[in-house]
Amino acid sequence: QVQLVESGGGLVQPGGSLRLSCAASGSIFSLYAMAWYRQAPGKQRELVADITRDGSTNYADSVEGRFTISRVNAKNTVYLQMNSLKPEDTAVYYCNCNARLSEWATMGDYWGQGTQVTVSS
Repeated sequence: QVQLVESGGGLVQPGGSLRLSCAASGSIFSLYAMAWYRQAPGKQRELVADITRDGSTNYADSVEGRFTISRVNAKNTVYLQMNSLKPEDTAVYYCNCNARLSEWATMGDYWGQGTQVTVSS
């Protein structure tokens, strides 16, 4: 199995910054795309940003230019640098990855437990 542990959430004022981290561990044969999703109260979970193993990135329009996703393959870790935060960024942020547990295994989809980000004055 793959475990994803997020950290870095918290309370921040509008215009502030936070950096989320997510470390993948377990019996990982190969780690592929990693991503951050978020879910605000009463809303569906949505993709914030994703990054391939070779570093290609994709962002939701609502965070383009404010958030930066990055990863360190040697550490199986993905980061989300969030700048110029707005109240509408308030949500639980979830880490996600695609991974295989062996050369013969099918691709699995794994989720972290989530970390709360609250943007409020």
